[in-house]
Amino acid sequence: MSDEESYELLGFDNVLLPVGDLGQAVEFYERAGFPVAYRFDEAGIALLGVGGETPGLLLRAEEEFGHRPPPWPATRVWLEVPDALAAGRAVREAGITPLDEPLSTSTGWTVEIADPWGNVVGFTDYSRRPELGRRP
Repeated sequence: MSDEESYELLGFDNVLLPVGDLGQAVEFYERAGFPVAYRFDEAGIALLGVGGETPGLLLRAEEEFGHRPPPWPATRVWLEVPDALAAGRAVREAGITPLDEPLSTSTGWTVEIADPWGNVVGFTDYSRRPELGRRP
């Protein structure tokens, strides 16, 4: 690639999650602790805040999904939290069942949830390697 064609990756913009019903999806993610940054029903989208960053999880209504998971394996998006085990307890208390027991990783713990359409979101911490996290 020449210098004129090169580019630099600066970071993530929004992560888009297809959902079958925007209202139901917003309610699910609010119970999971995500604040709604903005919602535009006419366009079938809602942006969920993640930390202090402008990008977030963008829910996009896809009518053809209805209320079922898509027919392909779900992409997993993991978000850093101070304590994944506490996040797991909080989502359980909100009526959301994590997919499995907490997953032990080389950096800490991860707890995953899935929305009604099969999108998987994980809450992961750096309890074993705090120097790598956002809050060492």
